[in-house]
Amino acid sequence: MDWFGPIDAYCERTSAAVWAEPVNAFSNLAFLLAALWAWRRWRKLEPGERGGDRVVPALIGLVAVIGVGSTLFHTLANGWSMLADVVPITLFIAAYFALALRRLVGLRRWASAGGTIAFLVAAQGVEPLAAPLVGSSAAYVPALAALFGIGGWLGHRGHPAARLVLAAGGVFALSLTARTLDGPLCAALPLGLHFLWHGLNALVLALLLAAAMPAPSKR
Repeated sequence: MDWFGPIDAYCERTSAAVWAEPVNAFSNLAFLLAALWAWRRWRKLEPGERGGDRVVPALIGLVAVIGVGSTLFHTLANGWSMLADVVPITLFIAAYFALALRRLVGLRRWASAGGTIAFLVAAQGVEPLAAPLVGSSAAYVPALAALFGIGGWLGHRGHPAARLVLAAGGVFALSLTARTLDGPLCAALPLGLHFLWHGLNALVLALLLAAAMPAPSKR
């Protein structure tokens, strides 16, 4: 990989200039707002409700990192900034899948770890199968399937987090569609649709963080 070579991946970018994707870059503020909202919601929980949980605060921080990494990629647009964009997203998907199996589905720790490893391995097989249909968005199809699969299971069990997880799946389906159509619709929409990917995904992450927390007590 050329760590410093320019990457032109989205419709809005028409040159290698830093501010060639202003809308895509600034739309990443949505991730920072989602992290701030989740943090404030977390802080409203009683100490007994938060317990010694460090996972949710770590995921909230990771959402902020996602916003920073994506901003770097949509300004610098090179090899290393692409990793700054992709790696935090991948970490969030894996970490939240493990959390969902453990905390929401109720599996034991070893089963949650094994299920997460199996999911990551299976995702590698799904990506090439989905690529002819959704192009570079294929890497996110397993995450979409996981949201509806886990959300459906939680709904079947009557879990209170089911609606939030299923809602996240519905919003993610819309954001994945926007990302997929960014290139094909470029001639008709020079601005592109990738900014919707950012805004909608920030909502997805906020919903998932809320699903991992108990409802704040009224004070």
